[in-house]
Amino acid sequence: MASASLLKSSPVLDKSEWVKGQTLRQPSVSVVRCLPYAPSPLTIRAGSYADELVKTAKIVASPGRGILAMDESNATCGKRLASIGLENTEANRQAYRTLLVSVPGLGNYISGAILFEETLYQSTTDGKKIVDILVEQKIVPGIKVDKGLVPLAGSNNESWCQGLDGLASRTAAYYQQGARFAKWRTVVSIPNGPTELAVKEAAWGLARYAAISQDNGLVPIVEPEILLDGEHGIERTFEVAQKVWAEVFFYLAENNVLFEGILLKPSMVTPGAECKERNTPQQIADYTLKLLQRRIPPAVPGIMFLSGGQSEVEATLNLNAMNQSPNPWHVSFSYARALQNTCLKTWGGRPENVKAAQEALLIRAKANSLAQLGKYTGEGESEEAKKGMFVKGYVY
Repeated sequence: MASASLLKSSPVLDKSEWVKGQTLRQPSVSVVRCLPYAPSPLTIRAGSYADELVKTAKIVASPGRGILAMDESNATCGKRLASIGLENTEANRQAYRTLLVSVPGLGNYISGAILFEETLYQSTTDGKKIVDILVEQKIVPGIKVDKGLVPLAGSNNESWCQGLDGLASRTAAYYQQGARFAKWRTVVSIPNGPTELAVKEAAWGLARYAAISQDNGLVPIVEPEILLDGEHGIERTFEVAQKVWAEVFFYLAENNVLFEGILLKPSMVTPGAECKERNTPQQIADYTLKLLQRRIPPAVPGIMFLSGGQSEVEATLNLNAMNQSPNPWHVSFSYARALQNTCLKTWGGRPENVKAAQEALLIRAKANSLAQLGKYTGEGESEEAKKGMFVKGYVY
């Protein structure tokens, strides 16, 4: 376990002591010299925000609640609007985002909302600040801070996530605007390897982002998404996920990140979307929980799963299966399409459909709230909610 308290007194491990894809190999007792009077060279740096970071993370990871991911870039939001016949204009994006944040009672099931930069500074159609509306609902505002994926030179057609340049000043400004957590999404592709270079780059970028965010008062959501693309089985996903998360936590510790002040947004351990053999929610839960138990320190307060193209119902069923017995962490959701899909189609861009669309979002939020508590049954779900949303080569 690499909690903040243990890190302060643990010996610093040389890189050679790290076995890729495995757990930390502790040095022999004969070579560890304990000097009780000497300060440890490894300290946790969260500045003056440490207490606030821990408090914010606990609020977001509160029982029966999860995250509404509504941080689609303007281009991606435009694709969603185009699917219902709307033009990608600021006014239409504002109307849709207003619909989402102003759902009565949403804060009963949603603890945090990830926003795009435009949304963080945006007002609703009624002229109220979106951040203020969220706070009134007891929903913590968050902000997407990465600058998207670009090709990774020297890799097997893989990507890396850009956005570290200027991140310190941007996160400081976002904090002043009311954001209290951040999100950085990078991806790992199983059909393309993943190469060691791609895994290392993903892990290092996430760790630097996390350290910078904490220094400026934002709880970092750490998200190395293992893409659903591919024909591989669940065992291969499990193998890759172990390697990725081992690397991520090694570099988080190297960068002195306070584990109690982060949240994770992993993929569930599922087979590739094009794999012929499908797995039950219980099998997915078993593999996913085994991964968490092997790789995630109990000091981390919350695991907020992404849906990654699963249908609304599938994502909820899998989450419910993971909460049938107590876990060391708050195991919950951070869904975008798996919360918004039916809502968006119900709205259709028509003012007269706003109330029905908001009810559709509330139904999904409540279903996932029940799943977080292990009480979801799946009864009465619509056919729309059962439709898969996987898109091969999906660009976020």
